[in-house]
Amino acid sequence: MEPSATMREYLAEIYRLQEDAPTVSTTSLAERLDVSAPAVPRMLRRLKNAGYVKHVPYQGVELTDLGREEALNEIRRHRILEVFLVNIMGFTWDETHEHADELGKGLNDTIVERMAEMTDHPQRCPHGEPIPDQDGVLTPPDDICIMNLPVGYKGEVSRVRTHEPEKLQYLASLKLVPGQALEIVGRAPFNGPMRLRLGREEVVLGAELTKSLWVSA
Repeated sequence: MEPSATMREYLAEIYRLQEDAPTVSTTSLAERLDVSAPAVPRMLRRLKNAGYVKHVPYQGVELTDLGREEALNEIRRHRILEVFLVNIMGFTWDETHEHADELGKGLNDTIVERMAEMTDHPQRCPHGEPIPDQDGVLTPPDDICIMNLPVGYKGEVSRVRTHEPEKLQYLASLKLVPGQALEIVGRAPFNGPMRLRLGREEVVLGAELTKSLWVSA
């Protein structure tokens, strides 16, 4: 069966959550999609019956090969639309996720590919996330969360893994966007604040923000 827009949204979010854990719980899915807890099991049953997900006893759900294919198609649609919103329509990166969620429900593949052409076939979204190609192939970025790196590391921002507008606005004000060169010059113990050098300037980030910042490995 052809998945509905809501089914595609669930599949894409399951894929994103599986990047950090092999299986996905109903609780984490409800939190990420901002839906009621009872709504998730109903949708998961539909997805399971359609062959898109499978249940792992006592752990949660994971995508089947078919579900992964549909998820990557949806992620491609979403991320190309985000690039289009920034590069063509002039939105800022903190506005794109919500708009792309709404607009993406009415897009077909023909429009998505025209958007890709108009934005010079982008390989990453405004937040640095990789965009699957037309065949549904996604090459995972070779990067690491900045929390896991020592003082003295030098590199550049690869991805900013948050959709929260306030965090994105703040990181943009610090110029902590994909491509920005940085050096870790200090950090407090026990996941305390981290001090970064950006050119001639230094900034301090708390643990909550460093979780979102990924850099080239």
